[in-house]
Amino acid sequence: MPALDTSPPADPGVQTGAPASEQALRIQLAGTYRIFAMLGWTELIYNHITLRVPGPERHFLINPFGLHYTEVCASNLVKIDLDGKVVGDSKHPVNPAGFVVHAALHRALPDAHCVMHTHTTAGLAVACSQAGLENSNFYSAQLHDMVAYHDFEGITVRADEGPRLVANLGDKRLLILRNHGLLSIGETIAQAFARLWTLNRACEIQLATAALGAARMIPDDISARCTRDSLQFDPRHGAGQDVLDALLRQVERVDPSYKE
Repeated sequence: MPALDTSPPADPGVQTGAPASEQALRIQLAGTYRIFAMLGWTELIYNHITLRVPGPERHFLINPFGLHYTEVCASNLVKIDLDGKVVGDSKHPVNPAGFVVHAALHRALPDAHCVMHTHTTAGLAVACSQAGLENSNFYSAQLHDMVAYHDFEGITVRADEGPRLVANLGDKRLLILRNHGLLSIGETIAQAFARLWTLNRACEIQLATAALGAARMIPDDISARCTRDSLQFDPRHGAGQDVLDALLRQVERVDPSYKE
């Protein structure tokens, strides 16, 4: 299995370059929930970002069910196993039904350390469109052959959907859930975020362009070249860590309570 996230954590008290501890990951994940809130990527108290923690056990951090993303902090993140059962003590419940999709991916994919799922307006609109994501803008051009699709089967509460979802994902790490929303997978929080932000931005531009009529499509060879030239997903160039750190600094200036 690939190594867990060893990128510099958001907490300035953690030594740069050291393997990320569970506490460092808690702080970074809680900060990422606050970033989602800052970007307007919330859905009341629903949806999740899940993250595997270090150790031989397959344990994950998830947001406490019932709290808004602005209320998530390092200490109230809940540790769960692959069945969505709470590990250790927590006064907060989790939403096992909401973990069904995440569990299927975490169980099947060794590199799925972080899974993000959103219902943004633009992402859901594109997920509901017949065409899906169009290769028509600067951001979609950086996602050549990176996006898979999974047909809508209803509210994701049935575990038997998991194998079909994994099969449809294949070797991709971005998934458009038809009629439902967007999903991103990464070896780190930063990598999953960079992928999701780019996909969501592509959806936003596609939605805006639709008001102007037929979009001008980008040839596949140009899109393939754009994807090769894009460095934001490449682990050798931080895989989005610089972007995530910049947004965490914004969160820090507004409300550093996510570290508590």
